[in-house]
Amino acid sequence: MIKDLFKEKILVLDGAMGTMVQSYNPTEDDFRGDRLKDHGKDLKGNNDLLCLTRPDVVGEIHKAYFDAGADIVETNTFNANAISQLDYGTEALSYEINLEAAKIAKSVAKSYSDKPRFVAGALGPTNRTGSLSPDVNNPGFRNTTFDELKTAYFDQAKGLLDGDVDLFLVETVFDTLNCKAALYAIRELLEERNSDIPIFVSGTITDASGRTLSGQTVEAFWHSIRHADLLAVGLNCALGAEQMRPWLSELSNAADINVFAYPNAGLPNEFGEYDQSPEAMAEVVKEFAESGLVNMVGGCCGTTPLHIKAIVDAVQEVSPRQMPDTDPLTKLSGLEPVTIRPESNFINVGERTNVTGSAKFRRLIKEDNYEEALSVARHQIENGAQIIDVNMDEGLLDSEEVMETFLRLIAAEPDIAKVPVMVDSSKWTVLEVGLKNLQGKGIVNSISMKEGEAEFIRQAKIIKKYGAAVIVMAFDEKGQADSYERKVEICSRAYSILTEQVGFPPEDIIFDPNIFAVATGIEEHNEYGKAFINAAKTIKDTLPRVHISGGVSNLSFSFRGNNGVREAMHSAFLYHAIQAGMDMGIVNAGQLTVYDDIASDLKERVEDVLFNRREDATERLVEIAEEFRGLKRSEVKDLSWRENSVEERLSHALVEGIIDYIDEDTEQARQKYDRPIHVIEGPLMDGMNVVGDLFGSGKMFLPQVVKSARVMKKAVAHLIPFIEREKDELGLTGKSNGKIVMATVKGDVHDIGKNIVGVVLGCNGYDIVDLGVMVPADKILSTAKEEGADIIGLSGLITPSLDEMVHVASEMERLNFDIPLLIGGATTSRKHTAVKIEENYSGPSIHVIDASRAVGVVSKLMNENEKDGFIAEVKDDFQQIRETRAKKITKSPLSIETARERKHQIDWDNYQPFTPDVQGVKVFEDYPLEELVDYIDWSPFFHAWELKGTYPKILSDQKYGNEAQKLFDDGQNLLDRIISDKLLTAKGVIGIHPAQAKDESVVTGDVAFNFARQMVDKGANGTNYSLADFIAPKNDFIGTFAVTTGHGLESIVKEYEDQFDDYNAIIAKVLADRLAEAFAERLHERVRKEFWGYAADETLDNAKLIKEKYQGIRPAPGYPACPDHLEKDKIWALLNVEENTGITLTESRAMYPAASVSGWYFSHPESRYFSASDY
Repeated sequence: MIKDLFKEKILVLDGAMGTMVQSYNPTEDDFRGDRLKDHGKDLKGNNDLLCLTRPDVVGEIHKAYFDAGADIVETNTFNANAISQLDYGTEALSYEINLEAAKIAKSVAKSYSDKPRFVAGALGPTNRTGSLSPDVNNPGFRNTTFDELKTAYFDQAKGLLDGDVDLFLVETVFDTLNCKAALYAIRELLEERNSDIPIFVSGTITDASGRTLSGQTVEAFWHSIRHADLLAVGLNCALGAEQMRPWLSELSNAADINVFAYPNAGLPNEFGEYDQSPEAMAEVVKEFAESGLVNMVGGCCGTTPLHIKAIVDAVQEVSPRQMPDTDPLTKLSGLEPVTIRPESNFINVGERTNVTGSAKFRRLIKEDNYEEALSVARHQIENGAQIIDVNMDEGLLDSEEVMETFLRLIAAEPDIAKVPVMVDSSKWTVLEVGLKNLQGKGIVNSISMKEGEAEFIRQAKIIKKYGAAVIVMAFDEKGQADSYERKVEICSRAYSILTEQVGFPPEDIIFDPNIFAVATGIEEHNEYGKAFINAAKTIKDTLPRVHISGGVSNLSFSFRGNNGVREAMHSAFLYHAIQAGMDMGIVNAGQLTVYDDIASDLKERVEDVLFNRREDATERLVEIAEEFRGLKRSEVKDLSWRENSVEERLSHALVEGIIDYIDEDTEQARQKYDRPIHVIEGPLMDGMNVVGDLFGSGKMFLPQVVKSARVMKKAVAHLIPFIEREKDELGLTGKSNGKIVMATVKGDVHDIGKNIVGVVLGCNGYDIVDLGVMVPADKILSTAKEEGADIIGLSGLITPSLDEMVHVASEMERLNFDIPLLIGGATTSRKHTAVKIEENYSGPSIHVIDASRAVGVVSKLMNENEKDGFIAEVKDDFQQIRETRAKKITKSPLSIETARERKHQIDWDNYQPFTPDVQGVKVFEDYPLEELVDYIDWSPFFHAWELKGTYPKILSDQKYGNEAQKLFDDGQNLLDRIISDKLLTAKGVIGIHPAQAKDESVVTGDVAFNFARQMVDKGANGTNYSLADFIAPKNDFIGTFAVTTGHGLESIVKEYEDQFDDYNAIIAKVLADRLAEAFAERLHERVRKEFWGYAADETLDNAKLIKEKYQGIRPAPGYPACPDHLEKDKIWALLNVEENTGITLTESRAMYPAASVSGWYFSHPESRYFSASDY
């Protein structure tokens, strides 16, 4: 019943029990009663005991809260557990206290008939903690254990359940490990009784840091307990309602279940008393409700029936919070949350805290040198490990004891404990000890079916009860899977068992299909690498939401001692395995080489081994292995790169993560460039662009990017003093054009772009307060108030940052801010800012498209003469975006079956696809630019300068004509120079491939392009298009292409920017874009007439080409007909685009150079453009 009530109204919980008990002024005799009059310890203050000695008082308090309108009262059992009662010598009474407390509360509840009344069985935190040491000199010491806590909570929960409570409330959680013990005990009890009543959990944020006493953030706390099938989660105690709000908002955004809050009556005064009036508290709680944050409210310390009455009146007309839509993602935690998203790239698990894999770590553990052992863990995280694997399996160690000791010591080190832990052991007892010492949500490594299904199910159920994710080895009763077929078979069987019989969340299942050593000389081992990669792809394709992991170092075991070969094998394997679906791995974060840096001969022979491409693959790798023996990334012996230009040296250092020479190279660059800021904007950012492209294409991994960022920061740090000195010389020191608070929003760690913007703005006389990364809204806004900020700037790179920015904007509105809010970062957009952010904030919201625009935007906002006009212009622009969007009529999508029935119908039986004259891949190394001039569509050239019209009419336009002609003349002059001096290089590649289509897929060889189908209902006679409709079911062809005219553009732009000639710099960029489009147009014409030849007789002038009057189409990934940018990856693979043209893809699949175009060729005369979202 209570579950249904949550949908109808905001429920109200009672207020403080202790406050009300004190109002009765109970004496020692009241606590003793007749039964305990001879008890040997003082009992005054043991409020729970009143359930036995003064049940009348407890019942009257429950009645007072019910009379005030409360829907739920808590039993008087906050400390009624054996651990807390030990202080009074009454631990033996724990069960009885809980039983009687439940009976008292239920008796009162049953006396009401006006509306449903409920009793919550309250379980407090105990007075001991599983995650913290009470002895500052002994951080590994604990005054209780998980098992002791679980036993105490089981006894307490049994009494409450026997007393017929309606739900359990685990409250005032300051240590999540205690809470997990309570949840484990409750689940164990309910399973034993074959019963099921709702469970609520309430955490306590101790101060403005937004963390529990044991150090977890709100979201990390939620990740740690969400496994327990809770009905509701909330916050209580420690803070007043106003102070609690930021953390309640964070919980409300994160949790996909009911959310509640019962704060204190303000903060205590100097006498420890609570002064906030019922009316004042109710006003704040009402705002919680009106903001859609809560499904239940109540009161904690200092609140009385009067407070509850005021709260009931305040919220009774407000609708309950609506559940947010949350994706079923893997959500782990240490002290901080870790969410594995599709765009997370590769999750690196640090392997060095493993006694079986690290001789150094094993020695430290054996010597009881835990302090240095902790530094090993710390170093892993500093090098990019997002999870640390802890393994203590060694014959001479007491594995259970050392696992417990090390995990307890980790808990005292916030810089280590912030990440989730992977408990790694082949012994079940060790795994369970590990789980009993993790307050966060970790991972078990591993379980398997080698001992049969029954044991597998038993272990999985226990792991689920502890709230951990699990690695499942491809190992069954027959042994380890070594072939593709066995890997897929075992993982599929395990998936069915876990999801259907155990109820394990699929997103918490991580399969390890076994990475075995290759190149061993044993023929049966030759397929191991290929088998893993192929199995990973099949598993990810057929078992929804799972992850793939593995121990990468196993692969190269036969080359142990040869670091050069091993690193090359690891990086090459990861490059291909990640593309196949491997998204997590146990990797030494400090020992990876960049895929592109592997010597070509070594790379070829390594990949021959990985894919078993030739019979002598192992012998050929062994032949050259000695050449690479002893090469370590930490010992950069080849210093030939030091002979390059300073710009190239800086780029090399950034890509390789080498800090040894960064100060001297940065200094040399500083002396070469006119201003220190130019070093940042030029070679350093160029180098970071290379890093970004390599990372985006899977050729660098996160640990290496972390090292690159470290080099970048060191270089910037060297330049800062010179930048400050320049400010002194220009008289800018001590003067401020305005103060800007900047932050990368909570959940996002990308800060290099933000840092550069801060430096640039600082050089222009602005006072920058940079709060760093992962900054919660409350910190941003409180700092802005304290600093008297003129502007707030938010940055973010990943998609979830968009939602956090909306949250910050909403909070600014709630707190009556009116200063400008700047939005920037790779995933942000003008449209998102208009539709999502500005709608939530009445002050100015400005989208800054890139760092180069920041100074211009800020200067306008800080200029009294320009500010109002600029803001009005932006608001008008945003209003038009919203109106355009609102005009789109939303219709219910069709089922995929119906949409396919309404596909574009082509009579393939009576159509013969044209066989191309040229098939395969054709490369254009240096295409003549002069040939492209006649194919330029000049209209967008003018549009870039906001001159509206079409060419050539715009040259005689009454409004724009004069300026358009000047611009055209300048463009022609620069174009002539570009062609005559060969300042730009045009490179391209095309391919024409045999293809066949089925549903929304077009298959050519091993590549399957997935083309979205329109899903909107256009009526029975409407057509729901997919690009796949234009390819025959068999014996057809599809073309692919990628072209660029961007090589050389940076030099042109730099030349003009060095002369402070932004005008010509922009013309150069626009011309490069126009030439790229012209190149695409020219090659398409040649494909139609020459290479494919299906329109050999075509005679169209440029105007008709621009209007696309030819047969066939040239769609591009990311555009309406195929909005998925990820399809570019397949084009890149088919055409070997990067090697053939130098065009790379960023992490978000943007092309670099930017003046690049890619896509497909379709030849059918009925093929057409459309939008996948068209009606």
